[in-house]
Amino acid sequence: MYDVIVVGGGHAGCEACLATSKMGFKTLLVSGNLDMLGSMPCNPSIGGPAKGVVVREIDALGGYMGKNADLCQIQTKMLNRSKGPAVQALRFQEDKILYMKMMRKQLESTPNLDLLEMIVEDILVEKSKIKGVVLQNGETIFTKTLILTTGTYLDSRILRGHWTSKEGPDGQKTSLGISNALKKLGFEIQRLKTGTPPRIKASTIDYSKTRLEPGDEVTWHYSFDKGYESVLNTKVPCYLTYTNKEIHDLILNNLKESAMYGGVVEGIGPRYCPSIEDKIVKFSDKDRHQIFFEPESLQLDQEYIQGFSTSMPVEIQDQMIHMLPGLENCEIIKYAYAIEYDAINPLEIKPNLETKRVEGLFTAGQINGTSGYEEAAGQGLMAGINAGLKLKGEKPFILGRDEAYIGVMIDDLVTKGTKEPYRLLTSRAEYRLLLRHDNADIRLREYGYQFGLISEEAYRNLLIKRKSINQFLESFKEIKVKPIEEINFILEKFKSSKITEGTPFYSLLKRPEINFNCIMELANASQIVLDSEYPNISEVLEQVEIEIKYEGYINKAIGQASKMRNYDEKLIPMDLEYDNIDNIALEAREKLKKIKPITVGQASRISGVNPADISVLVLYLEKLLRK
Repeated sequence: MYDVIVVGGGHAGCEACLATSKMGFKTLLVSGNLDMLGSMPCNPSIGGPAKGVVVREIDALGGYMGKNADLCQIQTKMLNRSKGPAVQALRFQEDKILYMKMMRKQLESTPNLDLLEMIVEDILVEKSKIKGVVLQNGETIFTKTLILTTGTYLDSRILRGHWTSKEGPDGQKTSLGISNALKKLGFEIQRLKTGTPPRIKASTIDYSKTRLEPGDEVTWHYSFDKGYESVLNTKVPCYLTYTNKEIHDLILNNLKESAMYGGVVEGIGPRYCPSIEDKIVKFSDKDRHQIFFEPESLQLDQEYIQGFSTSMPVEIQDQMIHMLPGLENCEIIKYAYAIEYDAINPLEIKPNLETKRVEGLFTAGQINGTSGYEEAAGQGLMAGINAGLKLKGEKPFILGRDEAYIGVMIDDLVTKGTKEPYRLLTSRAEYRLLLRHDNADIRLREYGYQFGLISEEAYRNLLIKRKSINQFLESFKEIKVKPIEEINFILEKFKSSKITEGTPFYSLLKRPEINFNCIMELANASQIVLDSEYPNISEVLEQVEIEIKYEGYINKAIGQASKMRNYDEKLIPMDLEYDNIDNIALEAREKLKKIKPITVGQASRISGVNPADISVLVLYLEKLLRK
């Protein structure tokens, strides 16, 4: 008997089993291929807009993705550095072979965690409560909680043109049993689609016809903890090229050969990661589209052709690929393909990622309708934490939309559902100025410590950092620089106007062009000692700068979030009879009955539920309380 069984060894499964085992629960990870733990069947990168913030949040909560990404990175880049802090995020190129190797090493060295290479064929449920799993060899393993993180392997099939094959990514076995078991249990199953571009032999690419795309000179880190430096200690560039009219014409003339446009595809594909066919059809005004060549591993002579995903047959792909500048004489290692798979309707799950139909059954990752490694890992960590809390008999852990991008994602899924692979975007977060890359530890590390996922040392460092930030915020109102020549020279260097009287650092940081580097120069010139108990003073001063510069906007966002939190704290009984509530619109009543929101805040975010319906609901709940 296990406390927790996790099915699936992708990014969601790895985070889920690491969380439950660290919380002290006897955990079993079951995967069809233990050599593929933490695999990257698509893009060999971690992070990106919004996604990079999620990786920092995972690390802040005590997860492992950020640490593994730091160890295995071969290029780091901070996106949107010229823009405001609300949209800045990290993106790393990863050595995908090393990433899997290091992930397996971490899993194998974790106490309370067993690994089993096997396919799960069925799910055991008794009186709507999880009991265990049945393996492909007929063996039954019992468990108190089960977390399904099956990725794109549920009844999956690969598609190229009109050719199809029942298999998962990278030729792995598909899983039919779990899909059938969920259908028998009454879950609403939907068919989704994603895809991956071709892989090219790197030594056969003519890079002279492309543009060099190096990473940043500085080496960035996802993890807030020290000791996770790159194993390979090297920086590898990417390259940029573009599609052309010849490629566009070839695709348009052969659209019916595409699995997607030829009627073979049943599932709905990702809107924000379209195939090259989709781009050319939907953006017909564009003469060209960006295509990036990205290295997959130092152990492979292989490049990932980002932006060139397609479901065209091999013979058409062959022509398309060789028309790309730089690939005229290339050797193709693997052709692109689309993949279809089963997923459950995320309206079937609660905000703690436990299913509504089966107690003790949790789901995370692409089975919930999301796309992306980062979204999966964030859900896996939350499912693991909540499975552990359930075993302890404690209340669920639900992140607010003002606390984390992970909270935004899960709330979107369980409140609005999705009919296509869901992808996190900065535009989905109404409080994105609060959910920054730089402050993930300030926001979330306390939670990680409460759940036993963060060490005492890491927690002490957090307290010291918070204290240092608050001290500087107060002292910068008092510390002034004099209007002397040396000070004004520094201000001119940063393209800022001179001062004519003693001016506090607080006031100077309100200027858009002044940053903490300028403040440090001004302090040195004025012989002012900026001392911090926290070892990385630049990290502290960055927080201080943002807090001061965006003070008005931050306070406004906090005020708006506080109002919404009042609604999020008003609980709705799960057995509430909405048919007994008069004056609620018919559409709102049907949506509320189907989704069964747990708070008034969640109810207010359901499409079709209007403010008038919420007012009626609140009055009804208040009457119930008075009875």
